[in-house]
Amino acid sequence: GDEELVRALGADRFVLRDGPLDGGYDGVLDAAVLGAAALAAVRDGGAYAGVIPGASPASERGVRVETQEVAADGELLAELVGLADRGVLTLRVAETYGLEDAAKAHARLQE
Repeated sequence: GDEELVRALGADRFVLRDGPLDGGYDGVLDAAVLGAAALAAVRDGGAYAGVIPGASPASERGVRVETQEVAADGELLAELVGLADRGVLTLRVAETYGLEDAAKAHARLQE
């Protein structure tokens, strides 16, 4: 369901979760946490980036495997806020919740 958005953000190729992975991509950002299946899409000597520590597959075929971790950094967060305010970053917000509905927000996240 995200293909239109991803292409609008500049992707020239898009692979569905259960689509064919041909091993011809220079690099893959595995935001869907596909692991080995996403690694298979990377050409020999390419690069794979995961988003969950400990969930990335082991390197093979000379593919560089890295994991991006989230860390608290107020200065960088302020920079991201500025980019979003200027429209440089495209944000997607599914829903907003008041503080009194924090439990509902967590339940939605778990879905």
